[in-house]
Amino acid sequence: MRAMAKAPVLTPQADDFPRWYQDLISKAELADNGPVRGTMVIRPYGYGLWERMQQELDARIKEAGAQNAYFPLLIPQSYLTREAEHVEGFAPELAVVTHGGGKELEEPAVIRPTSETIVNEYFSKWVQSYRDLPLLINQWANVVRWEMRPRVFLRTTEFLWQEGHTAHATHEEARDYAARIHRDVYADFMVNVLAIDVVAGRKTPAERFAGAINTLTLEAMMGDGKALQMGTSHELGQNFARAFHTQYLSKEGRQELVWQTSWGSTTRMVGALVMSHGDDHGLRVPPRLAPVQVVVTAVKDDGAVLAEVRRIGDTLREAGVRVQVDDRTDIPFGRRAVDWELKGVPLRVEIGPRDLVNGTAMLVRRIPGGKEPVRLDSLASLLPVCLEEDQALLLRQSRERRQSRTSDVTTVEEAAEAAAAGGWARIPWAALGTEGEARLAEQAVTVRCLVAGDGAVPDADDAPDSIAVVARAY
Repeated sequence: MRAMAKAPVLTPQADDFPRWYQDLISKAELADNGPVRGTMVIRPYGYGLWERMQQELDARIKEAGAQNAYFPLLIPQSYLTREAEHVEGFAPELAVVTHGGGKELEEPAVIRPTSETIVNEYFSKWVQSYRDLPLLINQWANVVRWEMRPRVFLRTTEFLWQEGHTAHATHEEARDYAARIHRDVYADFMVNVLAIDVVAGRKTPAERFAGAINTLTLEAMMGDGKALQMGTSHELGQNFARAFHTQYLSKEGRQELVWQTSWGSTTRMVGALVMSHGDDHGLRVPPRLAPVQVVVTAVKDDGAVLAEVRRIGDTLREAGVRVQVDDRTDIPFGRRAVDWELKGVPLRVEIGPRDLVNGTAMLVRRIPGGKEPVRLDSLASLLPVCLEEDQALLLRQSRERRQSRTSDVTTVEEAAEAAAAGGWARIPWAALGTEGEARLAEQAVTVRCLVAGDGAVPDADDAPDSIAVVARAY
């Protein structure tokens, strides 16, 4: 009789969600804490998830016309002081290098918290004429922001990300490009690959990026009802262009300042994946994202079984499935089954001697749960269908959770109560305003974004029909 997989030892979500999160990060072998407080070591399986995110995002970024480049990790401290709001916003998070080569540096260097300043130093050299615009640059890099309350993947002192930086001839072009990134890159990826339902909105002035004139955001509800900011796209106006003299000669022969955007998403998305889709048995990885979509497992050390699982692995690869063959029969089957359950691989195909005789395999579906025998000769056609069904199920569950745990309210008190109860609230911005926003902040509740009455993104901070989405957040 085939050994049954035992439930892994994870703290139940309902008992202690933060503890469950930490347990899962460790037991699914995603990451470890680094030696310096707030840093992390991303393990191969966790990095594999990030690589898939990179691939999907990078393709969309390039489709939007941006090219990848790289800027230095160390930024002269004087660069940050040129844009007052920017340096004020980042000052508490800065890590500063004062010595190098055994000597005190003539000018301290900041380890980049973000690259608007150093990018503009070079944009001001590269942009001379309207013919040089638009300039669309992205970089994949690490950044350092000294984090007081670290949590692996969600808030770490050093994290990985992509940051896009662009320069345009007009305000309208910059505004439209920031919106394009928000919609066609981030929202498309998060909904259609991560299978995470997101609310697209506009940050309030109190919550927008330091130095920006507008910040667009995508907010998602995690399994405990808290919000997580998934990605942002900023209109920088001409603030950095003015500070760094980033200007161009127009068609009319006038020197004009460029209009700019910046936008980014981070390894925080790995944490979002865990908290949005994970359950008490481990991860559930969306099939379109999964580095391994199907694992084909040999139940016993049997020559014919091993040959068959390897053959099936080759067949599925030819069918375009990302597959891994688990022929480690020196490890008990039950332990291997639990490990794959923890890692959230969408489908497991388990084959033992009796299955081989019957021409069948046991198909285990991680996302909806359950198992059933299937014909070996049907796997190549059946499994891609199952993967798409499970992708759609995860998105549906994410959307239903947000909808069922979001309340429409009319007062600040009701909004705070909804957030304290583990949900979101929607309140007319006209009824909340900056005064109500400040009152909510005293209770650790923030306005995650403003949305229009029809669910669109408002065109302005004071759009008359704006609704504030409020929640407690990571």
